[in-house]
Amino acid sequence: MFRKLTAILLTLVAVLAAGWLALRRPDVPYDTLENTYKLPASNFVTIHEDLKVHFTDTGPRDAPVLVLLHGYASSVYTWRQWQEQLDEDYRVIALDLPGHGLSRVPHGEPVDAAYYAETLGAFADKIGLERFSLAGSSMGGRVAWTYADEHPDRLDSLVLVDASGWPLSREARSQSPLVFKILRYPLARIILRDLDVSELIKSGLEKSFADPAFVTEEMTERYSAFSRAPGHRGALLQLAAEASDRDADVRERLSALNMPTLVLWGEQDRIIPVSHAEKFGQTIPNAVTITYADVGHLPQEELPGQSAADVRAFLDRQVAGVPLVNEDVATNTTETEPTGVASGGSLRPH
Repeated sequence: MFRKLTAILLTLVAVLAAGWLALRRPDVPYDTLENTYKLPASNFVTIHEDLKVHFTDTGPRDAPVLVLLHGYASSVYTWRQWQEQLDEDYRVIALDLPGHGLSRVPHGEPVDAAYYAETLGAFADKIGLERFSLAGSSMGGRVAWTYADEHPDRLDSLVLVDASGWPLSREARSQSPLVFKILRYPLARIILRDLDVSELIKSGLEKSFADPAFVTEEMTERYSAFSRAPGHRGALLQLAAEASDRDADVRERLSALNMPTLVLWGEQDRIIPVSHAEKFGQTIPNAVTITYADVGHLPQEELPGQSAADVRAFLDRQVAGVPLVNEDVATNTTETEPTGVASGGSLRPH
């Protein structure tokens, strides 16, 4: 009986090992990725002596600057439609955070929100940005408000798009995409480090949109390819293990922000619940909050026209000085002071 059980276990181990070997995928060289995914507006800059960072830079050089930060495992591609709609009057810069897109991975540095905030400062210094507005989506939102907390004197305004950083409740964590649930376990992160996780990526992307039809094979392949850049899988797994801040710490830091802030959120967000929009909006002084019905975690991709128009109106008022009125297009819009909360609303110029 013992021999039979041992044989079964050995067979199972052999099958699992064979499956693991079959799913292993090598890194994709940066040269290959650049040839495939570099954009017409792509630029590269080296900071910290040897860290090569990819970014896109469009719009007039002398216009007010808007810097865009993507979310976990994403890239500058998430902002393409915003750039097209905003760069007539604003200089719009989107960068791939280290370990994402076409940016390289730091050597010996812990990759977390604090490191990314410090990297953003070094990047701004390197390309000569003195003051700018800063927008961040999801994880990029957390990096954005972290930077705003540490360097309020450099920002004209702040835009948070379905931003992370507020601790998730147990219920919200239970509704996370499968890939995020798996990555909470250290052993799973070790096993997945070298595997093809395209199907997990696809399911995570489908949960990021209210309408899963937005997820194309091209999008899934791009996310998968970027994750296989040298060192990227290790960086992404390290980020997945990052501990959340305590509620009291987040509240204290956000309540100290003094720059004009716009909070945008999809009401059908299944990654970070829309209830967090109210938490951010009520905690940050003088924030304006806009939520979008039938939109998920990525308004900049699922509702690019309206969300970009809302950002333009906000920037026109706060940065460019264009007179504006708060025009709400939904009948269930509510307003609170000092935070404006609009459901499907927009800030539009006269």
